[in-house]
Amino acid sequence: MKTFIHHDLPKLQRDTSPDGTRVYKTPSGKSYPSVTTITGLHTAKNIAEWRKRVGDEEANRISSKASARGTRIHTHCEDYLRGNIFEADMFDLEMFNSIKFWLDDINNIHALESPLYSDFLQVAGTVDCIAEFQGKLSVIDFKTSSKPKDREDIYNYFMQTAAYAVAFEERTGIPVGRLVIIMAVENDDPRLFIEKRDNWIGSFRKLRLDYKNLKNL
Repeated sequence: MKTFIHHDLPKLQRDTSPDGTRVYKTPSGKSYPSVTTITGLHTAKNIAEWRKRVGDEEANRISSKASARGTRIHTHCEDYLRGNIFEADMFDLEMFNSIKFWLDDINNIHALESPLYSDFLQVAGTVDCIAEFQGKLSVIDFKTSSKPKDREDIYNYFMQTAAYAVAFEERTGIPVGRLVIIMAVENDDPRLFIEKRDNWIGSFRKLRLDYKNLKNL
């Protein structure tokens, strides 16, 4: 049985900016873009080139399939950590089981699918998990991939979790210096990446400034 540590994190209202971007409205009424909207700037060029290469129809099919799979695996991880019984098809169960032993290293959970925002970074979003991983407080992100990825392929994940670490400290006063990415890979071994927040928050802040200059938001 996992131990949960409660924090009174405020609920955030999702809204849409004039250009169609999803934003979050904070309790004070400020509207901030999502963390993943900001980190999307890092991969936007590669994604555009990939969509042009495979065509919009195929790109939409692949993206939809990957998004649905990622949502299901994430939900299974959350249910497992909460001690809930869940059902999964054979393929999803294989992917989930490949990372289950790392989920067993998680305890003293401070946040699980929880809303966060940062006035300092002017962003908001929903963090997967903040908990002790192998005894050290970490921001933990659950990812899925159709193929193995290396560290240089997922810089946006490190920036994303670094932003959540800052937002959590802002809301609770508790610093989180470690970032953990747990990745289930189709028909391959899972991947585990561990990084330091301070190595990535500078890159996120630069992206945030780029987005503000681009969108005036």
